[in-house]
Amino acid sequence: MEEKVLLVDDEKDFLEALGERMTNRGMNVSTTTSAKDAVKKVEEESYDAIILDLQMPEMDGIEALKAIKKINPDMQVILLTGHATVEKGIEAMKLGAMDLIEKPADIEAIAEKIKKAQANKMILVEKKTEKKIRQIMSTKAW
Repeated sequence: MEEKVLLVDDEKDFLEALGERMTNRGMNVSTTTSAKDAVKKVEEESYDAIILDLQMPEMDGIEALKAIKKINPDMQVILLTGHATVEKGIEAMKLGAMDLIEKPADIEAIAEKIKKAQANKMILVEKKTEKKIRQIMSTKAW
């Protein structure tokens, strides 16, 4: 099953190159150079993973992560940065980021993290479905 990924980075050349490499690996990739646009996309669609740049104009990765998690707490977000700090990494993880990757990003490492994100998402969906089934079963007098 192909992974559905949203790639968000304000560096257009980097975004295009990484998006093309991910597409060549069989991933369904959407891209945007705007964190605000990414938040809108998350309101409209579901993704297996979001690769989100930490440093962007208008809205940084931490703000975007907060907004995305507010819309969908189960969304699997991997932050990407060329300016990693321990403090930002810790803050991102506390806010629910799945991981933090430093640029230049290794495509193999990203692909593995996306596969892990997809697996995490499937487990969360399965648990929610199981919970709903249990609720329905317990409320019905068969």
